[in-house]
Amino acid sequence: MSTDVLNLKCRGCGAAVTINDSVCKYCGGPVTISTFNSVNSMPLPMVNKYANSYRQDLQSNPNDISANKATAYCYLKLKLYDKALESFEKAVEDNFDDSEVYFYAAICCLGGKKAFYQQKAIVDKAIEFLNAAIMIEPKGIYYYLLTYLKFDFYKRKFLNTKPTYQETLVSARQMGISDYDIDQLYSIMEVERPVGI
Repeated sequence: MSTDVLNLKCRGCGAAVTINDSVCKYCGGPVTISTFNSVNSMPLPMVNKYANSYRQDLQSNPNDISANKATAYCYLKLKLYDKALESFEKAVEDNFDDSEVYFYAAICCLGGKKAFYQQKAIVDKAIEFLNAAIMIEPKGIYYYLLTYLKFDFYKRKFLNTKPTYQETLVSARQMGISDYDIDQLYSIMEVERPVGI
Protein backbone atom coordinates (compact mmCIF):
# COMPACT_ATOMS: atom_id res chain seq x y z
CA MET A 1 0.00 0.00 0.00
CA SER A 2 1.42 3.36 -1.03
CA THR A 3 1.43 6.21 1.44
CA ASP A 4 2.29 8.89 -1.11
CA VAL A 5 0.32 12.09 -0.72
CA LEU A 6 -0.71 13.95 -3.83
CA ASN A 7 0.14 17.64 -3.46
CA LEU A 8 -1.94 19.69 -5.84
CA LYS A 9 -1.11 23.27 -6.66
CA CYS A 10 -2.95 25.94 -8.60
CA ARG A 11 -1.32 26.31 -11.98
CA GLY A 12 -1.92 30.06 -11.87
CA CYS A 13 -0.59 31.10 -8.46
CA GLY A 14 0.94 27.96 -6.96
CA ALA A 15 -1.37 27.86 -3.93
CA ALA A 16 -2.36 24.50 -2.48
CA VAL A 17 -5.68 23.18 -3.79
CA THR A 18 -7.67 20.04 -3.13
CA ILE A 19 -8.93 17.51 -5.62
CA ASN A 20 -12.47 18.82 -4.98
CA ASP A 21 -11.63 22.43 -5.88
CA SER A 22 -12.64 23.65 -9.32
CA VAL A 23 -11.54 27.25 -8.67
CA CYS A 24 -8.49 28.41 -6.69
CA LYS A 25 -9.50 30.15 -3.46
CA TYR A 26 -6.57 32.55 -3.76
CA CYS A 27 -6.37 33.72 -7.38
CA GLY A 28 -9.84 32.73 -8.60
CA GLY A 29 -8.41 30.86 -11.58
CA PRO A 30 -9.55 27.40 -12.63
CA VAL A 31 -7.72 24.50 -10.99
CA THR A 32 -7.72 22.70 -14.34
CA ILE A 33 -8.45 23.89 -17.85
CA SER A 34 -10.93 21.65 -19.58
CA THR A 35 -12.70 24.06 -21.97
CA PHE A 36 -11.78 27.15 -23.94
CA ASN A 37 -14.11 29.15 -21.70
CA SER A 38 -11.70 28.38 -18.83
CA VAL A 39 -9.09 30.63 -20.46
CA ASN A 40 -11.18 32.94 -22.65
CA SER A 41 -11.55 35.76 -20.12
CA MET A 42 -8.21 35.13 -18.41
CA PRO A 43 -5.47 37.80 -18.74
CA LEU A 44 -2.70 36.72 -21.12
CA PRO A 45 0.08 36.60 -18.47
CA MET A 46 -2.06 34.16 -16.46
CA VAL A 47 -2.75 32.05 -19.57
CA ASN A 48 0.99 31.90 -20.15
CA LYS A 49 1.53 30.60 -16.58
CA TYR A 50 -1.01 27.86 -17.17
CA ALA A 51 0.57 26.97 -20.52
CA ASN A 52 4.02 26.69 -18.91
CA SER A 53 2.64 24.47 -16.16
CA TYR A 54 0.97 22.13 -18.64
CA ARG A 55 4.09 22.08 -20.84
CA GLN A 56 6.06 20.84 -17.82
CA ASP A 57 3.51 18.05 -17.34
CA LEU A 58 3.88 17.08 -20.99
CA GLN A 59 7.66 16.75 -20.66
CA SER A 60 7.17 13.81 -18.31
CA ASN A 61 4.04 12.45 -20.03
CA PRO A 62 3.74 13.65 -23.66
CA ASN A 63 0.59 11.59 -24.26
CA ASP A 64 -1.44 13.14 -21.43
CA ILE A 65 -4.74 13.90 -23.20
CA SER A 66 -5.89 16.42 -20.59
CA ALA A 67 -2.59 18.29 -20.63
CA ASN A 68 -2.48 18.37 -24.44
CA LYS A 69 -6.03 19.69 -24.56
CA ALA A 70 -5.41 22.31 -21.84
CA THR A 71 -2.17 23.41 -23.51
CA ALA A 72 -4.02 23.70 -26.83
CA TYR A 73 -6.65 25.98 -25.27
CA CYS A 74 -3.89 28.14 -23.78
CA TYR A 75 -2.06 28.35 -27.12
CA LEU A 76 -5.31 29.26 -28.89
CA LYS A 77 -5.94 32.08 -26.41
CA LEU A 78 -2.33 33.24 -26.92
CA LYS A 79 -2.94 33.15 -30.71
CA LEU A 80 -0.24 30.53 -31.24
CA TYR A 81 -2.38 28.70 -33.77
CA ASP A 82 0.21 26.24 -35.11
CA LYS A 83 1.16 25.09 -31.60
CA ALA A 84 -2.50 24.91 -30.60
CA LEU A 85 -3.33 22.78 -33.64
CA GLU A 86 -0.42 20.44 -32.87
CA SER A 87 -1.66 20.01 -29.28
CA PHE A 88 -5.26 19.45 -30.39
CA GLU A 89 -4.08 16.81 -32.86
CA LYS A 90 -2.16 15.03 -30.07
CA ALA A 91 -5.27 15.13 -27.87
CA VAL A 92 -7.33 13.59 -30.70
CA GLU A 93 -4.91 10.67 -31.17
CA ASP A 94 -5.99 9.00 -27.93
CA ASN A 95 -9.44 10.50 -27.47
CA PHE A 96 -11.60 10.26 -30.57
CA ASP A 97 -14.89 11.23 -28.98
CA ASP A 98 -14.36 14.83 -27.85
CA SER A 99 -16.14 16.96 -30.44
CA GLU A 100 -14.80 20.25 -29.03
CA VAL A 101 -11.21 19.25 -29.75
CA TYR A 102 -12.09 18.83 -33.43
CA PHE A 103 -14.04 22.11 -33.46
CA TYR A 104 -11.19 24.15 -32.01
CA ALA A 105 -8.68 22.37 -34.24
CA ALA A 106 -10.73 23.62 -37.21
CA ILE A 107 -10.48 27.17 -35.87
CA CYS A 108 -6.72 26.79 -35.46
CA CYS A 109 -6.37 25.73 -39.10
CA LEU A 110 -7.41 29.25 -40.13
CA GLY A 111 -4.66 30.85 -38.05
CA GLY A 112 -6.59 34.01 -37.27
CA LYS A 113 -7.22 34.78 -40.95
CA LYS A 114 -10.32 34.79 -43.10
CA ALA A 115 -11.06 31.55 -44.89
CA PHE A 116 -11.06 33.46 -48.19
CA TYR A 117 -7.29 34.05 -47.89
CA GLN A 118 -6.42 30.44 -47.07
CA GLN A 119 -5.29 27.69 -49.40
CA LYS A 120 -7.94 25.15 -50.33
CA ALA A 121 -6.05 22.34 -48.55
CA ILE A 122 -6.19 24.27 -45.27
CA VAL A 123 -9.91 24.98 -45.58
CA ASP A 124 -10.55 21.35 -46.49
CA LYS A 125 -8.60 20.23 -43.39
CA ALA A 126 -10.75 22.53 -41.23
CA ILE A 127 -13.86 21.05 -42.85
CA GLU A 128 -12.60 17.53 -42.07
CA PHE A 129 -12.23 18.47 -38.41
CA LEU A 130 -15.73 19.96 -38.38
CA ASN A 131 -17.26 16.91 -40.04
CA ALA A 132 -15.63 14.75 -37.35
CA ALA A 133 -17.03 17.03 -34.62
CA ILE A 134 -20.51 16.89 -36.16
CA MET A 135 -20.39 13.09 -36.41
CA ILE A 136 -19.59 12.90 -32.68
CA GLU A 137 -22.02 15.54 -31.47
CA PRO A 138 -23.97 17.73 -33.89
CA LYS A 139 -24.10 21.27 -32.51
CA GLY A 140 -25.35 24.46 -34.09
CA ILE A 141 -22.00 26.21 -33.67
CA TYR A 142 -20.21 23.42 -35.54
CA TYR A 143 -22.62 23.74 -38.45
CA TYR A 144 -22.25 27.51 -38.32
CA LEU A 145 -18.45 27.36 -38.61
CA LEU A 146 -18.94 24.98 -41.53
CA THR A 147 -21.33 27.56 -43.02
CA TYR A 148 -18.71 30.27 -42.64
CA LEU A 149 -16.04 28.17 -44.40
CA LYS A 150 -18.35 27.27 -47.26
CA PHE A 151 -19.49 30.87 -47.62
CA ASP A 152 -16.22 32.75 -47.23
CA PHE A 153 -14.08 30.34 -49.21
CA TYR A 154 -16.24 28.38 -51.63
CA LYS A 155 -19.04 30.81 -52.46
CA ARG A 156 -16.82 33.89 -52.63
CA LYS A 157 -14.45 32.04 -54.99
CA PHE A 158 -17.34 30.67 -57.06
CA LEU A 159 -16.48 27.05 -56.22
CA ASN A 160 -19.09 24.34 -55.88
CA THR A 161 -19.52 22.46 -52.63
CA LYS A 162 -22.15 20.11 -51.24
CA PRO A 163 -23.90 20.75 -48.99
CA THR A 164 -24.00 24.44 -49.79
CA TYR A 165 -23.46 27.14 -47.19
CA GLN A 166 -27.24 27.82 -47.22
CA GLU A 167 -27.95 24.18 -46.35
CA THR A 168 -25.42 24.14 -43.49
CA LEU A 169 -26.83 27.44 -42.20
CA VAL A 170 -30.28 25.83 -42.03
CA SER A 171 -28.74 22.94 -40.06
CA ALA A 172 -27.04 25.40 -37.69
CA ARG A 173 -30.35 27.14 -37.02
CA GLN A 174 -32.20 23.84 -36.56
CA MET A 175 -29.58 22.69 -34.04
CA GLY A 176 -29.90 25.96 -32.14
CA ILE A 177 -27.42 28.76 -32.61
CA SER A 178 -27.60 32.12 -30.89
CA ASP A 179 -26.19 35.48 -31.96
CA TYR A 180 -24.04 35.37 -28.82
CA ASP A 181 -22.50 32.05 -29.94
CA ILE A 182 -21.85 33.49 -33.39
CA ASP A 183 -20.24 36.64 -31.96
CA GLN A 184 -18.04 34.52 -29.68
CA LEU A 185 -16.95 32.39 -32.63
CA TYR A 186 -15.84 35.40 -34.68
CA SER A 187 -14.09 36.83 -31.64
CA ILE A 188 -12.09 33.61 -31.20
CA MET A 189 -11.34 33.42 -34.93
CA GLU A 190 -10.40 37.12 -34.99
CA VAL A 191 -12.27 37.82 -38.21
CA GLU A 192 -15.26 39.96 -38.99
CA ARG A 193 -18.59 38.35 -39.62
CA PRO A 194 -19.27 38.39 -43.35
CA VAL A 195 -22.45 39.98 -44.59
CA GLY A 196 -24.91 37.33 -45.68
CA ILE A 197 -24.56 34.70 -42.96
